[in-house]
Amino acid sequence: MQYSIGVEYALHCLVYLIDIPEDSSTGIKELSSFQGISDTYLSKIFTKLSKAGIVSSVPGVKGGYRLAKYPDEISFWDVIKAVEGPKPIFQCKNIKDNGYLYRENCCSAPSSCTINIVMLAAEEKMRDFLRSKTLAWLNEELDVVLPKQMREETRKYFSKSDI
Repeated sequence: MQYSIGVEYALHCLVYLIDIPEDSSTGIKELSSFQGISDTYLSKIFTKLSKAGIVSSVPGVKGGYRLAKYPDEISFWDVIKAVEGPKPIFQCKNIKDNGYLYRENCCSAPSSCTINIVMLAAEEKMRDFLRSKTLAWLNEELDVVLPKQMREETRKYFSKSDI
C-alpha cells in the first residue's frame, strides 16, 4: 500500500495555512516555492482539496488559498480521500471464480470473499485512525517535535503579505 507524495505535500501545505490571518490567503507559488516543487503539480493537489471543501480559493492578484474549515475539522483521512479518491486500497478481483472447482460454474451460490471482507475491515480500522488525526493535532505535534526556530521561521514566511 502506498499513498502518493501528493498526500504528504497536501498535509504540509495545509498546516502552513493554519496560522495565516483569516482575511488573507496564501498563493500556490509561495507554497510550491517553500516546498521546492512545481506550482503546476501543487495546483492540481489544491484543486482536489478545494473540490473536497478543505480549502477555499480566493480570486484576484493577492488571491490564493485558505482553509475552508477549522483545523480540528479536517482529518488526515479527509485529505487522503480528497487527493487519492475514496476507492478502497484492496480491489477484490474475485479470483476465486477462476479456481479449479468454480470453472464449471458448479457453485452458483454467490458468496462474499472472506479475503475481501478482512481487507476491507482492516482498511476501515486504518481510516478510523486517520479520521482521529486532524490538522489541529498535527500542528500541535509539530510544535513538540520540530525546533521552535523552524516553526517560527515557517510561520513568518507565510505571514508576509508582500510575497
